[in-house]
Amino acid sequence: MNDFDPNVDIGDEMYGWARDLFPICRSITGNGVRQTLGYLQKLLPGMEICEVPSGTKVLDWVVPQEWNIRDAFIADESGARIVDFRQNNLHVVGYSEPVLAEMTLNELQPHLHSLPAMPDAIPYVTSYYERRWGFCLSQRVRDTLRPGKYRAVVDSTLTPGALSYGEIVLSGMGPHNNDSREVFLSTYICHPSMANNELSGPVVTTALVRWLCSLPQRRYTYRVVFVPETIGSLTYLSEHMDEMKRNTIAGYVVTCVGDDRAYSFLQSRSGNTLADSITKHVIKHHYQDCAVYDFLERGSDERQYCSPGVDLPVVSLMRSKYGTYPEYHTSLDDLNLISPQGLAGAFGALQRCITLIEANATYRTTCFGEPQLGRRGLYPTLSQRGSGLQVKTMMDILAFADGTRDLVSLAERIGVSAETCVPIIARLIEERLLERIA
Repeated sequence: MNDFDPNVDIGDEMYGWARDLFPICRSITGNGVRQTLGYLQKLLPGMEICEVPSGTKVLDWVVPQEWNIRDAFIADESGARIVDFRQNNLHVVGYSEPVLAEMTLNELQPHLHSLPAMPDAIPYVTSYYERRWGFCLSQRVRDTLRPGKYRAVVDSTLTPGALSYGEIVLSGMGPHNNDSREVFLSTYICHPSMANNELSGPVVTTALVRWLCSLPQRRYTYRVVFVPETIGSLTYLSEHMDEMKRNTIAGYVVTCVGDDRAYSFLQSRSGNTLADSITKHVIKHHYQDCAVYDFLERGSDERQYCSPGVDLPVVSLMRSKYGTYPEYHTSLDDLNLISPQGLAGAFGALQRCITLIEANATYRTTCFGEPQLGRRGLYPTLSQRGSGLQVKTMMDILAFADGTRDLVSLAERIGVSAETCVPIIARLIEERLLERIA
């Protein structure tokens, strides 16, 4: 699999995938999840789709019954649909049990959900683990309802089935392909028609996988999962936790990466992992308006991956963080909220982080005293603007590469971007003035 084309506008490509996936009604189980995974599998032929039966114990949880829905609506006395699942799949409370009832407005009201402060937005509401049914509608429509008889229909099923998730593992290749260490990427595929909170994560993750497949070599193995949020990550951990604890050196939950607003960074629980230091360094040099959040402000699958006893080195680098933007968990989180530019920006930011993870290592100078750079062609023979700075960076690398600092801490110590150091270090290794020791 090698379908990544650097000449294709990656933002437009990802936006097209999001547009295709937007109408699908997803939940934590069911055919909408399978349909979404099937679409992504065509883009990532190496992805395996796994099914875990209902009733399976996954850590402290149990995989629930599978939910599927065909139709749902509220009709007035004339038969006109005033709330229609076929018009917007947010109109039904997720995991609603089947209902066919006629009732008065007063009887219907407890089953209705709206947002008075956002009169044109349909809220996203779910009830995964308690049996109930309900409808979501804009406050503006709710205010038009008049006393009378209404027909409420939810044509759904809750039956033993399975939880579905996607997994792709890209083995390391090249001179270090005996390295068992892994980088972990996780995104979720369980929300209905929302663009930033749902689809931006899977499409950016898909683009990252295609890019990783295009690389001539990879130092590390990449474990990538597309899971239903919470129950999916718990399920995956229950199956793979020992090997992930043993091998994972860095990881990212990829979510809310599609809008054009400022970046957001959520640290791991410990705050001092390789993923933390790499991401903080990238932010410092490229995204200085990024909002940084402590793990106390967690809210996605990092809750599971970083939990005590699991302790995976997982962070999130987002655009607008979940729960902080006004459109969050409403129908206003639509395809107008994300953009090709926003998606491409997040792809580029995560690509930068992964590139530095690949390049990160500990180096040691092999020469006692300052080496003579001129006879190795490393010292410019013509003095011009910028040439002195490059030599200074090279000499600073040699001065502080004492075998105790990795690439990022070395770059931090000498006050430059690690990306600037990478080609210089490569040249110094070529000239045998520097050696990698870890």
